[in-house]
Parts: sequence; C-alpha cells; structure tokens
Amino acid sequence: MTQRMHRYDPTMVDLVFDYMRERLQYDPVPLDHPGDGARLGEALSGLLNAQGNDPAEVLKLYDHELSRAVISADSPRYLSFIPCAPTKAALLFDMVVSCASLQGISWLEAAGAIAAENQVLRLISDRAGLPDTAGGCFVSGGSAGNLSALVVARDTARRRLGLAPGARMRIAVSDQTHSSVTNTLNIIGVEKLVVPTEGHRLTGAALRAALAAGDDDIPVIGVVGTAGTTNAGIVDDLAGIAEVAREFDLWFHVDGAYGGAGLFAPSVRARYDGIEHADSFVVDPHKWLFAPFDCAALIYRKPWLAKGVHTQDASYLDVLHTGDTEEWNPTDYAYHLTRRARGLPLWFSLAVHGTDAYTEAIETGIGLARDTAALIRADYPDLEVVLDPVLSAVVFRRKGWAAEDYYAWSQRLLAEQTGFVTPTGWEGEVVARFAFLHPGTTMDMVKEILDTMV
Repeated sequence: MTQRMHRYDPTMVDLVFDYMRERLQYDPVPLDHPGDGARLGEALSGLLNAQGNDPAEVLKLYDHELSRAVISADSPRYLSFIPCAPTKAALLFDMVVSCASLQGISWLEAAGAIAAENQVLRLISDRAGLPDTAGGCFVSGGSAGNLSALVVARDTARRRLGLAPGARMRIAVSDQTHSSVTNTLNIIGVEKLVVPTEGHRLTGAALRAALAAGDDDIPVIGVVGTAGTTNAGIVDDLAGIAEVAREFDLWFHVDGAYGGAGLFAPSVRARYDGIEHADSFVVDPHKWLFAPFDCAALIYRKPWLAKGVHTQDASYLDVLHTGDTEEWNPTDYAYHLTRRARGLPLWFSLAVHGTDAYTEAIETGIGLARDTAALIRADYPDLEVVLDPVLSAVVFRRKGWAAEDYYAWSQRLLAEQTGFVTPTGWEGEVVARFAFLHPGTTMDMVKEILDTMV
C-alpha cells in the first residue's frame, strides 16, 4: 500500500494529463456557478475512506461536481474583485514546479530556482527604478507581503529610536488603504494614523498636514502608499509621499498588489513617479502579471534590513547561513520558512513570451477601461461613469437603482453565464464595477453586459 502511493502509475498520469490538456484548451474558460453546500456534501460523502478509490472516479467527481462549483477567475467574463488570467505557459510551468516538488526555501537547497526568481525580482525592481541592491522574495499574496514589509518597518524604527518592545508607534495610512494593511497593523501592534484623502488619493500635502497635527508622544515611523486601489485603480501621490517620508525619516511602503503591474505600461508609467524611493514594495503577479495563484513579489530597497528581522535562528538552520556571498535565502525576507518556488511560473512565461507581450496585455486592460467609459457616456443614457478610469477598473452606476437592484442584476448575470460582475460600495452608495485584466475580454462582452442594465 505504502509503495503504491509513491509508484509511477501511467494510467493515473494519463487521466490527469488528459484532463489538464482539456482544461488548457477551453476557449473561452466558462464562468461556472457558486456551489450548493448540500449537493457538494452529498457528492463528497464517504470519499475519504480506509481503502481509497479508483482515480478515474475521483477525477470524474472533481470534473462534474467540484470544478463546476467554482467561479473561474481566469474567464474573460470574470470582471469582479481582481481577476486572474495566467498565461498557458505559466500554468504549464506551475505543473512542473509541483511535479518536481520544487521548493524555494534556501540557496543551499534551491539555488537554481531562487536564481530564476531573483531574475524576475530584478526586472520588477528595474521597472520601479529601485537600486541594484534591491531584492526580496516571492510570497503568497499582498497580505503576506504587506505584513512582512511592515514588520521590518516596525523593527527597524524600534532599533533606530531605541524603543522598548511594546512601545507605541504609528504608521500613516490613507482612508482608502487596503484592508490587509489594517489587519497587518493589528497583528504587529502598530497604530494607524489615518490621513484623509483628496479625491480618494493620498497626497504628500495631506500627509505633511497630518504629521504636523499629530500626537508627538506616539512616533510615526512609516507611511503606506497605494499604487492602484482595488476598488477604482487610483494611484496615490507617490512622489509627494516619498518627499515627506524622506523629510520625516519614515519607512515608505508601497502596496501595488493590483496596480503595480502598471509599471510595465508606458501609457500610465508616469503615475508611479516616486515609487523609486520606496523602502519596500509589493506587487501580485497572480493579478495583472498573468501568473497563477499564489504569487506576490515583495521587494526591499535595503534587503539586509529585512534579513536582520526575518532570519530565523535554530540549530538545524545554521547550515543555511554560511556567510557565502552567493547565499540568498528567501526565508530571510518574509515571515515564512517553508515556501514553494512560486515565482518560477512567472519566470518561465516571461522568458517564453518576452516583456513586450506583457506590456501589450496590460495596456489592453487599460484600453478596455477607457473604451468602456467612453461607450457608457456615448450609448447608455441610463448609466453614469462615477470617475474616469485610472488603470483598468471602471466604477459606474445605473440611474434610479437601489442596492437590491444591483445585487439581483449581478445574480442574473452569473446565472445566465453572461458575466461575473459584483456590486461595490462608493461613498456610501452601491454601484457597479468592472475590473479588466484578462486580455481576452472584448468590447462585445462588455456591451452584452451593459445591455442587461437598460
């Protein structure tokens, strides 16, 4: 029994590979539906038993029941939240990473994988204008990246200011900052200095005013800027924030989980001016850089500061820290220890397709947003664009609709497989929102969805 678990089974391999080939050929990928708990419970009942099951029957159950109770984020009709549109090359290489049990813990164990991941981190750092010394690692997502970076901000400031553990300190955030930043600050015991935004955008002037009016007894040790808010794609005044951060000696962290990929798009690159001064920066390639879940790039201006905070000390880990100048252990740059080599699918896809293809795909999303706003204004008098698109999100309203109308409309769209478009909140009002990332989304699809609102 035990030997069978680790033995090559050609029949099972063919089953799985055939299924993967079929899934990769979907064009377009279907949306599918939310799951029914009772039906799923019935389908799974008794499956995990002492003797196991025929692989063909288990895969059939997955295909017919489980996979169809998952809304596919890689469908070009998935326009809610932030979609995921991995390239076929990235998906295929994710299978290689899994099949080879590739991990990315330390240089000793995974130098080849880490060297490739670092090549991608260098590319992103160059697009952000960070110095040659910048570096970091791949983590699971923006939440993990924000947590890891702000722990470094806290501990670096604590040492610099001579503060005792538990001493109160604050980090400046805007009233639009992502919820993961608030959650991070709660976890690490740092208070928020909430800075009001102007037009939902944090500016250097507003930050300076908030610092001047603050409580001097509780030091402000950092500031978080956003490069593309999740709701509307707004990019903060990064240059102004950076100037104030340098003036007040604040750690400057940029959360670009969604919007950071716009660094690859010439049409919006100027909006990111100032990011070159960031002390830390997060971008999620599983969002707008077309990598599979779960992949976030965490980059530090001075990675040795992160290493001083995150390196874990244990006798069995001493061998990882030999003083070799080539040593680069991703576990030294975030709160994790065990990690998969999650940057490799992105590396493979970039190497295969080239950066120009990525630029074109990102510009496609930006173009879709602009064209959609123009279409609404020209052809849909009952609809109204809430604000001009900044990146690839469009927030709009249907005149005369209440919250329940938006939710009922959203449910109908999904039930009919026309699209997955969930309502969102905007200044106390429920409105509609498109998030364009998939380059396979067409204006015909957009028009088909908009037609259902009139």
